[in-house]
Amino acid sequence: MNIIFLGAPGAGKGTQAAIVSKKLNIPTISTGNIIRDALRSGSDMGRKAKEYVDKGQLVPDDVVIGIVKDRICQPDCKDGFILDGFPRTITQAEALDKMNVKIDKVLDIEVEDELIYNRMTGRRVCGKCGATYNINTDCRPKKDGICDKCGDSLVQRRDDNPDTVRERLKVYYSQTEPLKEFYNKQGKLFEIDGQKPLKEATDEIIRAIEA
Repeated sequence: MNIIFLGAPGAGKGTQAAIVSKKLNIPTISTGNIIRDALRSGSDMGRKAKEYVDKGQLVPDDVVIGIVKDRICQPDCKDGFILDGFPRTITQAEALDKMNVKIDKVLDIEVEDELIYNRMTGRRVCGKCGATYNINTDCRPKKDGICDKCGDSLVQRRDDNPDTVRERLKVYYSQTEPLKEFYNKQGKLFEIDGQKPLKEATDEIIRAIEA
């Protein structure tokens, strides 16, 4: 089964996608992770993507589409896959159609903007081990600015600062939210209440997949 997870940045798509990935034994393809790997590597694509990511803007379609096309051709995707963070525009969705990629279900994780803002601006990441915390939730580190696991310093990712978060939400509503209508017309869209407790939201997702 081929599944797309939609939702604003910070809506918790990654967590839900990981749960479903394990349950169905299919890989999650997160373009966000792929792009961050490219940023860290300093590759040509990474440098090209960096100027857009730093401004909270979308990475150009030609770059992202090429990455996804190569990934879904890998052997581990033969029984299906989950796309998290792609497509983000109608153009990207149409590119999937042109590649003859059949999408079975599109799960839209709905979360209020205020909650998303608090989640993202409060996020802190360990530069050494990658552990993630949030100073606006119960996931705070025991000591301010210090990782519980390895003792290294915590940092705020540039794309989590308040101005960038506002820009990312603005971009989402202008460029990505239209995908809801695009897939609703195809009868593939299922809206999920992402503000429910994790287990309840997950149960809702599984019911939608099995429907």
